[in-house]
Amino acid sequence: MSEGTILVIEDDADIRELLHFNLAGEGFHPLEAADGVTGLALAREHLPCCILLDLMLPGMDGLEVCRRLAANPQTQDIPILILTARGEEMDRVVGLSLGADDYVVKPFSVRELMLRIRAILRRRTRPVTAAVEAHDIRLDPQAHRVTVCGREVVLTATEFRLLEDLMRHAGSVRTREQLLDKVWGYSFDGYARTVDTHMRRLRSKLGDQQKFLETVRGVGYRFSS
Repeated sequence: MSEGTILVIEDDADIRELLHFNLAGEGFHPLEAADGVTGLALAREHLPCCILLDLMLPGMDGLEVCRRLAANPQTQDIPILILTARGEEMDRVVGLSLGADDYVVKPFSVRELMLRIRAILRRRTRPVTAAVEAHDIRLDPQAHRVTVCGREVVLTATEFRLLEDLMRHAGSVRTREQLLDKVWGYSFDGYARTVDTHMRRLRSKLGDQQKFLETVRGVGYRFSS
């Protein structure tokens, strides 16, 4: 990936200009695209370290861009941060399920957005730790591989980190705020539902073993010890 290069795929020229100015001020090298087709081509050509992706794009929408990035071995590991309007909750959920790392809702705080980007990039450079195994679930960070009852299960990068955190704290309740801070690298009021969305996706992939991911009502989640 191109270190420091961030691709902005956004059809609103004012937002692109705002993001370009602030990204450059933070020391990044911003690339811009006003539509999905151009953005996808730039992603494949430059392999940026992060993509800021609007969902409502002309020609090819943001969800299709997500699908195509995830289907290409060259681009599937590029972190994606979705830019979404308040009324696009379902599209936002679908985007996360397709592998997007995070989202911000328009109108957004530029300061918060920059913190989110830094958090995403920090997560990509965390040291590899030893494998962990329990209840026929084996998680191997070095191979980035999860098996459930001997069968490999494909998780997104965020789902992987979420499962790892819960397994390494087996028996302890992890609040949504703790998970946001550890897995996403930040904690902001109003974003606890991000955790819930990823938990639903993670559970659906674990089959019968999802019973060991317990919901502690009003608090958070726990991996059964």
